[in-house]
Order: sequence, then C-alpha cells, then structure tokens
Amino acid sequence: MIHIDLRRVTRLVVAGLLILVLQTEASWRTVQQAAAMIPSGPILPLGGTNTWITDGSGRVVVLHGLNQVYKFPPYEPSADGFGDDDAAFLAANGFNAMRLGVFWTAVEPQPLTYDDTYLASIAQTVQTLAAHGIVSLLDMHQDMYNEIFQGEGAPAWAVPETRLPNPQFGFPNNYFLNPALENAYAAFWRDAPAPDGIGVEDHFARAWAHVAEYFRTNTAVFGYEAFNEPFPGFVWEGCLNPVLGCPIQDHKLTNFYKKIVPIIRAADPTRLVFFQPNQLFAAGIHTDLGKVIDPHTAFAFHDYCATENTVHVDVGCPVLDAITQTNGTIYAKFFQIPQLMTEFGATNHLKNITEVIQQADLQNMGWLEWAYTGNDPTSTAPNAQALVYNPALPPTGDNVNTAKLAALAEPYPRWLLAHQSSGHSAEASSNCPTRLSEPTTTAVSSPASRRSSQCRPSSIRTAIR
Repeated sequence: MIHIDLRRVTRLVVAGLLILVLQTEASWRTVQQAAAMIPSGPILPLGGTNTWITDGSGRVVVLHGLNQVYKFPPYEPSADGFGDDDAAFLAANGFNAMRLGVFWTAVEPQPLTYDDTYLASIAQTVQTLAAHGIVSLLDMHQDMYNEIFQGEGAPAWAVPETRLPNPQFGFPNNYFLNPALENAYAAFWRDAPAPDGIGVEDHFARAWAHVAEYFRTNTAVFGYEAFNEPFPGFVWEGCLNPVLGCPIQDHKLTNFYKKIVPIIRAADPTRLVFFQPNQLFAAGIHTDLGKVIDPHTAFAFHDYCATENTVHVDVGCPVLDAITQTNGTIYAKFFQIPQLMTEFGATNHLKNITEVIQQADLQNMGWLEWAYTGNDPTSTAPNAQALVYNPALPPTGDNVNTAKLAALAEPYPRWLLAHQSSGHSAEASSNCPTRLSEPTTTAVSSPASRRSSQCRPSSIRTAIR
C-alpha cells in the first residue's frame, strides 16, 4: 500500500506556485525594464532619411494629426480659442503632429516690415502642442490669394493692379471663373514687381527666411511647408490632363522652389522644407515637378476626391484617392525624399475619410487631416469639416464629432526602432498608441497588409537602406 504524505505534497505545490509567481514577476520586471530603456517618443528635431521622416536617433517617425489654420485677422492659430485643453485632447487620442497656418500678410504686413509679435503667437501655440508631445509643421497658407478675391494669404500690397473683372463666386469657383484672381497668380509666378520694385516672389522668399530664422532653434517645429496649394493661374485648363499633367506650370513651380529653398536654408540649415505640386494634383493629376536639390526637403501633397469635394458624393473616390496617393509615392521614391499627406478630409462623410486613411496605411505614409475646427470660409465644408466645433469650449461631449474621432484615431506605430541588417533590411520595435490609453511597445517583424485594430508596422523591412 502506497502512503501519500499530504503535508509534503501540499508544501511542494505551494513551493512550486511560489516559484512560478516569482519567475512571472521577474519576467514582468524584465519586460518593464526593457520597455523603460526605449524612449517614450521621438528624439527631436525630426529630419529625413531617404523616403522616411526620422528622429534624432535615426528612428522612422509616423505622423498622424490635423490642421489648425485660422483664416481671419489676426491669423493666429489660437485666435479661435485653441489652447492647452485642445492639445491635451489631441495627445490623449494618439495624435502627434499639427499643421499650423502662418500667413504672409501677417508676417509681412508692409514690404520688408516683419511682425515678430505675430510670430511669437505662433511660437506660443507650438509650445502648447509640444508640452503634450505634439510636433508642428508651419504652413505658409493661402487660398485664392487675397481677401479681395474672397480668399486669404497674400498682403494687399502684393496684389497686382488690373482692369480684369473680379466676380465673386466664392470658394472654390473663383479659382476657375475669376480672371483677376488668375492674373494675380500669374503675376506671382513671373515675380512681378511689388510697389517697392522688388519681385513679389522675392518678397515671399524673404518673408519665409524671416520665419525660418525666428524658429531656427525651435525643435518642436519639424518643418516648413513652402506654399499651400499653388494654383497655376490662367493655364489651369491645360493642367487637367491626367496623362500629360502640367509640365509648363510645373517647370515654373520647380524654379520657384529652387529659388525659395536655398533662401530658407540660409536661415535654417537643417529643417525639413516641404513643397507641394500644383493644386490640381489633389484631384488625381500627376506632377511634372523636377528635383529640388537640397538634402532636407520633403514632398507634401493633398488628397481631395473630385466628386466628394464638388458635389459631396462619394463616387469613384477609392480609385481617385489611390491614384493621388500613388502619384505622391512615385514622386517621393523617384527623388528619394520623405512624403507627407498634409491635407485630406474637409468633409463629414466618414466613408471617404476612412477610405483615404486606409489607402494611406497601405502606402505607409503619415497624414494631417483637414481640419481640427470649422469656421472656414475657403472650404467645401466650412463647419462640417470640424473635429471640434468650438475650440473656445472644452473638447468634450457635443463639442466633439465623436464619429469622426473614431475614424481618425486609429492605432498606428508612432515610431520605429530600426537598425541595418545585412545592409538592406531592418528590424524594428514600434510604439503603438491606442485610443484614450497609454502607448504600448510591440515587437514587429513583418508589415501588415491592411488596416486593423493591431498596430501597423509600416514597411519595417524597407525603412532603412
């Protein structure tokens, strides 16, 4: 007969459980210690490596965020009430970047006279965002050139005199139906003289140099976007060809960037300068922009489905959005520079927003949606575009478009730890924020093929070459 010592068995079981608990705790501490060794966010300033935006340690950084552009005097991002509670709201929902509107008319209200008080207000908003881990892209914004054309951007002294008619058809119709507006763009692209005899392009470049000098040491600014939605002017009809594109105007635009980028670079040696194709690129027209020779440039573009943007019907948008984003990827890869989709949305049609984001995920690109708030006179959805309806009020409850927030606040890898492997591929770990929760660190070894509730690794194997 076998005698079982129950007390001995009990002691062995308890001892085994204790060992298991201690091993589990030790393993968890090891995980915590390993996680603690990984920085919690990108190391500033940001820059570019081949086709990727990277941080100070060489990690690939993925940017998701929105636009905050206030289009009325005093043209300050904070003028509609945007403040610390808005920045906290954005950070809590996983956004890490913001595109802030800067306006030439406010920077240079009179020829060669620059307003540093205005720039200080921009810097304050940059600091407010930075306190919550959000970096800023400064966008020299314009729509339809100046208020006289129902737009904004250029100072009144930079508007050429003309006897051409100036009909008021609103946004975006004036682009295509207002001869005086088209003449203003044509004058800008040929660098027509301002009242002081200096070309308007040259004035614009000097204004940018002043802005760049002001923000040169501010690492929370990750880039400058040279010109928002450059419109061709009188030749726009010839730019609607999806096959031929717009080679003549794009040649002028290339020369414009070749002029302005070195001037900005003299003021700020290393900040990324983002440049855009002509405005019709957003509707699926490819670009004939040439190379801008500078080691710190990046390609910025917008994606607005033509049917959604004009008649507010999502017809053919998945195909059109895919064409636009693929055109952007082709340009960036051909010239080996980073890319960023700095506008899309301007609608409350969540199906279209989701389609654009899904396509961006497949293209492995960051994005900045339009827009954080409404009250936008030069938009196809002046108030419906808003994520937060009134920034002067707390971003809670009925003041937030929660359905749009659910579409925008997708899990994604904020940054990727990368190292060269065999000279061609890279392995990475990613910091993957989820909605309204703390970020988690996840090991990643292969790219996902579609958007999901999992953190997407975003082309780890081709990030470093």
